[in-house]
Amino acid sequence: MKIPAKKSLGQNFLKDEVILQKIANSITTNNEDLIIEIGPGKGALTKYLAKKNSYLLCYEIDTRLKNILSPFLNEKTTIIYEDFLKSNLNEITANYNNLYIIANIPYYITTPIIKHIINIPKMKAMTLLVQKEVAERFTAKPNSKAYGSLTVFLNYYFNIEYLFTVPNTAFEPIPKVDSAVVKFTRKDIKYPVKNEQLLFKLIEDSFKFKRKTLKNNLHNYNWNKINEILEQHNLTPNIRAEQLSLELFIEIANNLN
Repeated sequence: MKIPAKKSLGQNFLKDEVILQKIANSITTNNEDLIIEIGPGKGALTKYLAKKNSYLLCYEIDTRLKNILSPFLNEKTTIIYEDFLKSNLNEITANYNNLYIIANIPYYITTPIIKHIINIPKMKAMTLLVQKEVAERFTAKPNSKAYGSLTVFLNYYFNIEYLFTVPNTAFEPIPKVDSAVVKFTRKDIKYPVKNEQLLFKLIEDSFKFKRKTLKNNLHNYNWNKINEILEQHNLTPNIRAEQLSLELFIEIANNLN
């Protein structure tokens, strides 16, 4: 039975076997680890993930796919037909060593998914297939156009690698844009941050209006304390947020605290 992609769910089914294998091989797991696949679709990637020795839990919101996915069910593979964003990950991961996330996800749900998993202690790495433009934002460096508040926020938690580009012809139906595979690996380092909430608010406010200078965006903050740090790095008040590294934002936040 042919099941067409649902536009409302942002479905584009990946069909390129070489790319599917490369995604599955992007993580190395053991038999006490758990892989969560978000949106298995018709099981194209699931069949490779199920060959790993670890446990596999798939979240699929489209119940039309039950008959296609049911052959994957066994003592180590479970499929749940509900919204991943409603899952209690701390409870789910309690009996496993490490958690790995793999997902081919539409743009509109990318950030909510990342925020849902970011504070799960057992989450070691995730591989996401996203729009190429989004992948470039995730992996952008300071002084680049794609560098933004989300980039800085994610770099606080992860080492982020742009693995490879995926052409739109690798999907069915063919989307209008190319995609890319990005890997996020949990950082072992713990930054010396006095107040995380302040840091994240500072980052968000710094990028509020990208064309404005840092001083204009942060007019509600103690500018003298911010300028102290900028002067130490030979930077002027006219710089913009995209010129600042994560480490510099941390220095500023600690000086404000």
